[in-house]
Formats: sequence, structure tokens, C-alpha cells
Amino acid sequence: MARIVVIEDNPDNMKLFRAVLRRSGHEVLEFATGVGVVEALRGIDPDLVLLDIQLPDRDGFQVATDLRADRGPGLRIVALTANVQPEDRHRALAGDFDGFIPKPIEVTRFPEQVARAVAGLAPEG
Repeated sequence: MARIVVIEDNPDNMKLFRAVLRRSGHEVLEFATGVGVVEALRGIDPDLVLLDIQLPDRDGFQVATDLRADRGPGLRIVALTANVQPEDRHRALAGDFDGFIPKPIEVTRFPEQVARAVAGLAPEG
């Protein structure tokens, strides 16, 4: 299926995301911090980056901007966040994110949302 990078600092969330994504046949690369992600992904060609906005060291907007500057528009980056206010969604979609998936995820919808994002469609579906 797809190679998916998940950048999430909450271990319980990461465990859930990993389980659902692997059950769907995806390869999952995990990062608990935004520091060093750009360098760590050099030489790796992910199909999708799922990026938490609220990280302890750098916010997801900064990480997305750095990834976009390094990888260009071809890299799919989707906000995976508990920041679900309309202004948060607008800021994400007006910036370097290609989509938005709210947390907590709906386990039954999450595989479809991810598949849509990998295909270049809006994950909100």
C-alpha cells in the first residue's frame, strides 16, 4: 500500500494510528517530534505525512513549512490534530497542508480518509 510518516507526540495516539494504518497494509514511519524530521526523511519517499499541529518542540505549521520547502508541492501533508476550530482548519489548508483530519480519529473512517489523502483527494471526504 503506502508509506506513511506519522509525526505525533502522544504515545497512545501513535499506537492507535500505527495499528489502524498497519491493519490497512501501510508501512508506518514514526516520529514523536518535529525536530530533525526533514533531515530524517531525506532519501525516503513517503506517500503521505500525517502531522500533529501541537508538538512540544516545534508546532506542526513550522514542520510543514520546512517539509514543503525541502520536498516541494509533491509531498502530501495532512494535519492530524485536535485543533478543530474553523480557524485552525482554515489556517492549515491555507498554508502548507493538503488536508485535515480531526482527532480523536474515527477508527472506522480513518483508513478511508488516509486512502483519499494518499490518492491526492481531500481526506475529509
